[in-house]
Amino acid sequence: MRADLDIIQDWIPAGSRVLDLGCGNGELLAWLHDHKEVKGYGLEIDSDNIARCIERGVNVIEQDLDKGLGNFASDSFDVVVMSQALQAVHFPDQLLREMLRVGRECVITFPNFGHWRCRSHLTVKGRMPVSDFLPYTWYNTPNIHFCTFRDFENLCRSLSIEVKDRLAVDRKHRHGWASRLWPNLLGEIGIYRIAGAIAVRP
Repeated sequence: MRADLDIIQDWIPAGSRVLDLGCGNGELLAWLHDHKEVKGYGLEIDSDNIARCIERGVNVIEQDLDKGLGNFASDSFDVVVMSQALQAVHFPDQLLREMLRVGRECVITFPNFGHWRCRSHLTVKGRMPVSDFLPYTWYNTPNIHFCTFRDFENLCRSLSIEVKDRLAVDRKHRHGWASRLWPNLLGEIGIYRIAGAIAVRP
């Protein structure tokens, strides 16, 4: 299993109900079903990934995350997961509220655009960074909201969301004392576990 998904599964209790937003090929849900007796659904928009989910026996729904989660009742799930998709949706604040409406806790991962390599690239070259980790140019990237760990945590505070756990990891999903001490500078990927009773505004 992908290294980030292996970290995520550790935060998901056995036997829980899980909703995976942008579930890809269903790898996480299939593993959780086999090893933790988790029941859940994946939301995915890519037809090839949907076909792979079906092959794995994963319950998958074709759905655009920008359309919200109105088809799910409040408190339908114990955990809602969104891996590497927060920066690609149009209204991340609204989606966070929706995630916390339908789930008791959420696990979210996203790239940190405050990492020192991004800062260095902008300072030295004056251009948006392109790398193995961020392989897109500014005009074709799916990442439409560039945020840092501080940006995300400020948003959580403004929405009264509790950050229960946080890992700042490198591109190989390793974390050490330095990234714990200076997460916004040295962490390339953030893995957050959040909770909070958020009322969705009409």
